[in-house]
Amino acid sequence: MHILVTDDSKLARTFIKRELKACFETEKLEILEASSGKQAINLLLENEQVELLFLDLTMPEMDGYQVLEALQPMNLDVKKIVVSADIQNLAKQRVMELGAVGFIEKPIPEGSLRSTLIELGVLS
Repeated sequence: MHILVTDDSKLARTFIKRELKACFETEKLEILEASSGKQAINLLLENEQVELLFLDLTMPEMDGYQVLEALQPMNLDVKKIVVSADIQNLAKQRVMELGAVGFIEKPIPEGSLRSTLIELGVLS
């Protein structure tokens, strides 16, 4: 499985990577990292095998909403999961309208990523 973790916080990216490795312990996993929305889009275009995108909403230069909007016409086969501390219902609704398949609140409780991935059909 190829996954792209996008967050301007190195700490957040490291935490998500650690949780993903625990979830996919028996699968071969390649995790790419992006520290900005613009970098995420470039990595997605370069690596068409990315199947799962974790995306923070609040980032400088290009935020998560802008990334989701930019990805819509590209028709990439990638599931988008937003990870954000902005837990307003309006934010959740907007990201789903922009193509996200899931929304995870920050901070992510340790061990909770597995159940979210099972719910979304990414993990069995």
